Amino acid sequence: MHRSGPLSHLTVVEFAGLGPAPFAGMLLADQGARVIRIDRPVKLGKKEGMAALTARDSDVLARGRESIALDLKQPEAIEIALKLIEKADILIEGFRPGVMEKLGLGPDICLARNPKLVYGRVTGWGQTGPLAQSAGHDINYIALTGALHSTARADGQPTPTPGFIGDFGGGGMLLAYGVLAAVSHAQQSGEGQVVDAAITEGAALLTALIQGWHSVGLWNAQAGTNNGDGGAHFYDTYRCADGKYISIGPMEPQFYQQFLDKMGLLEDADFQAQWKQQQWPQLKQRLAELFQQQSRTHWCDLFEGTDACFAPVLSLAEAPLHPHNVARGSYSQVNNITQPSPAPKFSKTTVAQCQPVNPVAANTQAILTELDYSPEQINALLVTAAQQL
Repeated sequence: MHRSGPLSHLTVVEFAGLGPAPFAGMLLADQGARVIRIDRPVKLGKKEGMAALTARDSDVLARGRESIALDLKQPEAIEIALKLIEKADILIEGFRPGVMEKLGLGPDICLARNPKLVYGRVTGWGQTGPLAQSAGHDINYIALTGALHSTARADGQPTPTPGFIGDFGGGGMLLAYGVLAAVSHAQQSGEGQVVDAAITEGAALLTALIQGWHSVGLWNAQAGTNNGDGGAHFYDTYRCADGKYISIGPMEPQFYQQFLDKMGLLEDADFQAQWKQQQWPQLKQRLAELFQQQSRTHWCDLFEGTDACFAPVLSLAEAPLHPHNVARGSYSQVNNITQPSPAPKFSKTTVAQCQPVNPVAANTQAILTELDYSPEQINALLVTAAQQL
């Protein structure tokens, strides 16, 4: 697999899981790191196998990896994992606290084999604390931080977001950031360490700005009544005549004035009192009525490319087709699966094109050969693994 990018000097061992850990693995692989994913062995019939391959292609979070299948209940598999870890810069896992220790792959054992190893762990509640051993999902983790509360409309209930705030923003990105920070330290000091990334704490970090505002009375406790959560008439989404939606956000005075000018409201005295909160509901209603008079295309033609802080609310199918996203190559299609392209962009360390998702165990033999197993040993290991399925 061709690798290029700012992380092409790093090797990562990833233990296959769900949500934030594979997202972190994807981010690292996107930027050129060699990510060896330890998958669970699976035995499928022909029909099941074809379905599994299709599902695997659509598992975008698994792209760009080498895959070795190991049954971690077997001592031989644990030894193979440890040999991989000996040569790695980073390990990432997303199991419940204590699982890796029970397997014989806890931090103490791994760091004894590789003192410079960065051992990255991501869980919902963190490795310690009263809730550490409790099950949970994204909705629960962001509920504990105030982030979910902030998704509510005035007098409405909070709206779950499908992993954006917790699993991916608060978990996967935090883990990727954490392990890269620890790698920088390891390269300077020669000492590895454990990175404990908790989704709750990552999600809490995402609320930093509004937590600060709330502390000094600049953010209302009631969600949906503030200038950045749909409370203000100038920062919200509106339905158009065709049933589609647009978004506006002209907070700054100069942007707000341009918005009013485009809407023909520049001389309307009511709209000049931009920050008079008691008028916001009335002004929202007036804008709603105006936006419903024309299609989304009409409003795009009027506003896009101006400083009125406007964008259409696009569906997942529409977003890859927008001219701006096309011009920047923001989306890619691999094996007929549309997906976001690697980001951010770098001026010198250019990343490769979006990589495909490898089938489970696709690189098992090659990796075992790299670890100096003989063909006879490899064959014996594969036969044993097949018998255990």
